[in-house]
Amino acid sequence: MVLAQVPGYSETFLRNKIKGLQTDGYEVVLFVGQSPSQDPQLACEIHVSPFGYDSKIQRFINGFISIIKAVFLSPISSWRYFSLMRCDGVTLGRRFKNMVLNQFLMGHRLDWLHFGFGTMALHREQIAEAIGAQMGVSFRGFDLYLSPLTRPGCYDLLFKQKVYYHVLSQAMKENLHSLGIHKSMIAVIPPAINTSFFNQEPSKKEDYNPLSILTVARLHWIKGLEYTLEALALLKQAGLSFRYSIVGEGDQYARLVWAVHQLGLKEEVTFLGKQNQEQIKEAYQTHQVYLQYSIQEGFCNAVLEAQAMGLMCIVSDADGLKENVLDGETGWVVPKRQPHLLTKQLLDVVHMPKDIHDRIRNQAVIRIQKEFYLKRQQAAFVAFFNAKPVN
Repeated sequence: MVLAQVPGYSETFLRNKIKGLQTDGYEVVLFVGQSPSQDPQLACEIHVSPFGYDSKIQRFINGFISIIKAVFLSPISSWRYFSLMRCDGVTLGRRFKNMVLNQFLMGHRLDWLHFGFGTMALHREQIAEAIGAQMGVSFRGFDLYLSPLTRPGCYDLLFKQKVYYHVLSQAMKENLHSLGIHKSMIAVIPPAINTSFFNQEPSKKEDYNPLSILTVARLHWIKGLEYTLEALALLKQAGLSFRYSIVGEGDQYARLVWAVHQLGLKEEVTFLGKQNQEQIKEAYQTHQVYLQYSIQEGFCNAVLEAQAMGLMCIVSDADGLKENVLDGETGWVVPKRQPHLLTKQLLDVVHMPKDIHDRIRNQAVIRIQKEFYLKRQQAAFVAFFNAKPVN
């Protein structure tokens, strides 16, 4: 499996995938761009790219060593890789660069070479065939929707290869199919959560003064947090008392703090920063409504967790969120980028009869327990690697 880095403790979707495959007897080898900053506690072999250094001298030395390895340790697969790139029209300079950068992948006997994100396969499109392995790629959202916008044509070479794709939702499958990929090559395997841990009877709390609202998300523009704050400013103008907690960290923190200040929400909004799983579970237990008003979202594990914990969930209609929450059945789906509609939905939810709240919560808990548990996801990945992913 090729990743940018060893999955951290918060990246449970990748860690659970690895552990599930190991449980079923697969040997998992990780190829990453940088050494882990702490013990990853993953019982698998880890190979780190020799080019994850700041020192130009060290990178030059490692480049020279990579050339020696290509010539003496893996000459056949390296030549096949070079030839396949030439057949695909890769320029001579780019071929040599790819050979050097990806040499740490070449000298291994693998049944599958699986790229954990679409972007990880860029400039590595022919390696799997060169080493005689099957090739798999996971698209998780931003890599399918955003990368082609900022890097037009970036997947042209990838889509020419024989690749089995994993996506998170039916919407992503349709999008990938529209780009020319046959549906038989695409498997939909949505995220899953630890339903034994995130498992609580839906809250019967009826006191909505103040209404307690929660979001768990990295502070990134795709999470739509500014639109959320604008909706909450309108909610405050409507006279509803509430408190809003944001769990997560990211490079948009200063911008969001400024938005809170300008919107007059300093008394209502709290940034809780990075939290571990136990702290996040406690946050679910102490809030009534969960908001995920993203403008792009592959699926979102936090929304699954919130539903499992019995919160009333309101999400945008971005990508996989429409499949994560069933509008009017397990929560509510609101068109993205329209804060006034989010405000209206919040007010509607608050004023709904208690029996509707109970029905929505119960249906959400039952659906998560039935469809989004880890063993089901792990079995789906085993099937993915055992057979062609037709579904």
